[in-house]
Amino acid sequence: MDIMETKKHVYWEDEGLWIGYPEEYPDYMMQGESLEELKENLKDIYNDLTSGYIHSFRRVAELEVS
Repeated sequence: MDIMETKKHVYWEDEGLWIGYPEEYPDYMMQGESLEELKENLKDIYNDLTSGYIHSFRRVAELEVS
């Protein structure tokens, strides 16, 4: 059984297109003609980034400091 995982993304509508990127990978902006299409495109790029298909990329992470 596959365990569903959720990931945050940032998105907005601009001139009839939905634009967004995975919060963890802000350099990889995607678009879609509908919000559902954008979500599918975001899933595809996330899979490419986490599978090793894309080898070099910048990430955003949190660092705990005191």
